[in-house]
Amino acid sequence: MVDLLVIGGLGVDIRAQVPALPLPAADSLAVPPIELRIGNTGAGVALAAHALGLRVALVDVLGADPAGDVVRAALARTSVRAVLADAPAGTRRSVNMVDPAGRRMSLYDPRPWSGPAPFAEAELAGLVREARHVHVSIMDWARDALPALRTALGAGVSLSTDLHDWDGENDYHRPFADAADLVFVSDVRLDDRAGKLAAGLAPRTVLVTGGAAGATLHGADTPPVHVPATNPPAAVVDTNGAGDAFAAGLIAARLRGATPLDAARYAARVAAAACTYDGMEYPAGLLPRD
Repeated sequence: MVDLLVIGGLGVDIRAQVPALPLPAADSLAVPPIELRIGNTGAGVALAAHALGLRVALVDVLGADPAGDVVRAALARTSVRAVLADAPAGTRRSVNMVDPAGRRMSLYDPRPWSGPAPFAEAELAGLVREARHVHVSIMDWARDALPALRTALGAGVSLSTDLHDWDGENDYHRPFADAADLVFVSDVRLDDRAGKLAAGLAPRTVLVTGGAAGATLHGADTPPVHVPATNPPAAVVDTNGAGDAFAAGLIAARLRGATPLDAARYAARVAAAACTYDGMEYPAGLLPRD
């Protein structure tokens, strides 16, 4: 058994510290060392959940390339169980530009999947049946697997997804929202439409996240509740992965019996602590476990 099964979302982040965002117009800029490290949303959720003490498995496609080797090496430093299939197009990549305040601009290269499904439905179903919670990243290959994943869920096991900066209209995201019990979505493109979207997803529990502005919890039978962001316990270094850490914190708290509101408040503390570390391979004790 595992506490959390994360489906999709492995890749590498090419992290560059820049003097300002947006970048000033210039032919070139000297920056601190540019690093290649494990990244992307599935890795962020899995590694934060691992740091919080959960037993984690992760399923995805990964390239047989130097970028994939970075991911494999990082996962090997943890107890995360990785179930991987070869991605002929190579490993997904992001270029993350981070300013001195820790704010991020990400350029995402998704390396789309093509060809037959990388995992048989029976294999995915077997993994789902071993999990207490399933979190699905909005990867292309995972979209077609959603019906099988939903069917394989055991009694009392829930499924979550992060729709990131969905505008509420893009049809690509809709199957993920429809399959989930718990939905995370950013308010970046929603603005004052967030409440209407959350109401339309009822009876699902919806967390509308707003970075430093906090999050709003939309429960099935309760009015929306604002959950303030927590002050970081140290200087903000990098906000990349904070949303993934928030999701991991909320999932961890719910698995431990917390109410949705208490879980969201705890998740805010986890996200704040994650912002004080450069990268997603969180050292022991950085993320609060209580």
